[in-house]
Amino acid sequence: MDDFLAARSQMALSLGFHIIFSCIGMVMPFFMAVSHYKWLKTNDEVYKNLTKAWSKGVAIFFATGAVSGTMLSFELGLLWPKFMEHAGPIFGMPFSLEGTAFFIEAIALGFFLYGWNKLNKWFHWFTGMVVGVSGLASGILVVAANAWMNSPAGFDFVNGQYLNVDPIQAMFNKAWFSQALHMCLAAFTATGFAVAGVHALMILRNQNKVFHLRAFKIAAVFACIGALLQPLSGDISAKDVAKRQPAKLAAMEALYKTEKPAPLLIGGIVNEKEQTVKGAIKIPGALSFLAHGDFKGEVKGLDQIPKNEQPPVAITHYAFQIMVGIGTLLAMISLVFFINLFRKKSFLEKTWLLKLFVFAIPLGYVALEAGWVVTEVGRQPWIIYGIMRTKDAVTPMPGIAYSFYIFSAIYISLSIVVTFLLYRQIKMVPVLYNNPTTETLNH
Repeated sequence: MDDFLAARSQMALSLGFHIIFSCIGMVMPFFMAVSHYKWLKTNDEVYKNLTKAWSKGVAIFFATGAVSGTMLSFELGLLWPKFMEHAGPIFGMPFSLEGTAFFIEAIALGFFLYGWNKLNKWFHWFTGMVVGVSGLASGILVVAANAWMNSPAGFDFVNGQYLNVDPIQAMFNKAWFSQALHMCLAAFTATGFAVAGVHALMILRNQNKVFHLRAFKIAAVFACIGALLQPLSGDISAKDVAKRQPAKLAAMEALYKTEKPAPLLIGGIVNEKEQTVKGAIKIPGALSFLAHGDFKGEVKGLDQIPKNEQPPVAITHYAFQIMVGIGTLLAMISLVFFINLFRKKSFLEKTWLLKLFVFAIPLGYVALEAGWVVTEVGRQPWIIYGIMRTKDAVTPMPGIAYSFYIFSAIYISLSIVVTFLLYRQIKMVPVLYNNPTTETLNH
């Protein structure tokens, strides 16, 4: 493995793990806050126990997210020094603000975890909300920095020099809103389905049904709202990418030739040498509509992009198909869930629906990872789109392959530890009622 590939692989591995830890850390505090609010309003001990159980999960993922995030910060300087030398002063503001949000989150989490029976009950609940809001703000700020790489702004690039730096314009670049919206909804959807699926599994196993049913409903509502809103944010993102990064859109849809109107491809096997896609279902004019809001609009293909500026097509296309396919499936499950919820049907009688949520436990995170592959691989060969190539930003230091192996071992070990801690936490959920009545279960 050469050093350039090792550096890219290490960064991809680090981001792949961190994105899961950070998304759970961003979203679960809101589940915790809702449960806590319900306890304060109803004085139901089930909600209190649920809040405490979820708070321990939040603490676990806060710690792992902090570790993996810190490692990523070091990797940016170690692996991509040329990038940080020029880009650091431009998009450093969202990173510094993210650090502030992280400190607020840490302080608020400390107040919440150790504030039981010590703080005013509503102030205690408020500290839990602060954990969620500051965590969400951290995620948005990091995404703003990534969006800048896709849509560089806030400087003039003249004769290889970065002049007239405006950090505010850099942070609020043209891509930040669409990427932040899409990412936040993806985090709520993925984490919501994972948490709801775990509790659905416990219900199917007839373990602590009252506890797990309350938890399932809270997580499932968040997940399903996110899943139903995700296609709308996806449409915003698609139209944005069509304007700013036509090469990425062409790779997402494996559109080798400019077409007017352009069809939307569903599935298909990409042959990059022959520049063809076999076995795909074509929806005439649909890509033109998604990109421009016009079924007859022209969509630029890869034939209008210089070969040395074209991203890898097969990986980008397959990742995009996986993301959209899973997103569509989760949206369909969400519709079924809300139909049953509005009809006030007991989920205990809908074992098939609970099994769907169990099946969906990993799907949200698979779609999340696929979406980041589309974002990052689809931007290649640029690390700063249209300004700096990725190969020009990598460190000249030799032996990066060994660093990749070491970091791989660290992240795998960290994942094993987190899995063990979560498994033990789930097994330690107290038995709240021995023989709950049907009325109690449906409360």
